[in-house]
Amino acid sequence: MNLQNKHELTTLIKNKAKEAGFDLCGIAPAGILEENASILNEWCASGMNAGMDYMSRNIDKRADPSSLLPGVRSVIVTGLNYYTERKQGGGEVPVMSVYAYGRDYHEVVMKKLQKVIKCISEIDDSTTSRAFVDSVPFFEKPWAVKAGIGWQGKHSIVINEKTGSFFFIGVILTTLALEYDSPAADRCGSCNLCMEACPTNAINKNRTIDAGKCIAYLTIDNRNPVSDEDIEKLGGRIIGCDRCQEVCPWNRHAIHHKVPDFEISEELRKMTSEQWLNLSKEDYDRLFSHSAVRRRKFEVFIQNVTNVTKFLRDGNGKADA
Repeated sequence: MNLQNKHELTTLIKNKAKEAGFDLCGIAPAGILEENASILNEWCASGMNAGMDYMSRNIDKRADPSSLLPGVRSVIVTGLNYYTERKQGGGEVPVMSVYAYGRDYHEVVMKKLQKVIKCISEIDDSTTSRAFVDSVPFFEKPWAVKAGIGWQGKHSIVINEKTGSFFFIGVILTTLALEYDSPAADRCGSCNLCMEACPTNAINKNRTIDAGKCIAYLTIDNRNPVSDEDIEKLGGRIIGCDRCQEVCPWNRHAIHHKVPDFEISEELRKMTSEQWLNLSKEDYDRLFSHSAVRRRKFEVFIQNVTNVTKFLRDGNGKADA
């Protein structure tokens, strides 16, 4: 396969990614990310992974794409914008991270990735490809940087100079050899706004996060209700936290997404604090049947909702805009 053919194939795949709805697409040559494995080892050893014990397992496999797809040559990384101008919450109403407003992003992104994989199979049916969305041990963010999608900001989230940071990452590993993009340059400079704005001081100076302090961890991965001590730090948040992204200068020109599945329902957007307090299991199942919110068991979720809402209504706190 000559360079011209590789160029044509790469262009075809990137065009297909755009046709599928992705806002970003970059490609990197497969290899072992030894430096990132070392960083993760140190992070886990220092206890920064909090209750996420799975992060300390399979680190070597996480660093090597061939452990997921033998013979892999190319790592295709996509980005799908999910930013929205239609927000819920504020005042005495609990706040959700915008990533959880609509349909579970795992489902939405995977469906689009499968369209790209079908294109690859039609190009060369002897190739093998595998797609995933935050579902296997893999360094999504470092690969996004290597594929030129963006750089890893001081808050650890990948930033694209045009799109900002409100985008989901999807990955395709393929045995097909392609043309590769250059890694993205770091453009955070001396800006520390994300670190200064973090409500719990969870952002470390080495672009990692102290998960035990992070509101996203406390309200999503933490298996227990948020402690009374931490409730006042949540700023009314019940699922996730967007604060570090909200203050990032690279998100000043973020535009509304183009994915209907990511739209928040009017019912959810207009829910009052009283409706949140009285949320039943049936309403929870109905409102979040295809939502990433389902990662939280209802009992834990509603306990956090109750504690946060009462805290806001008592006048002890105020949700951040």
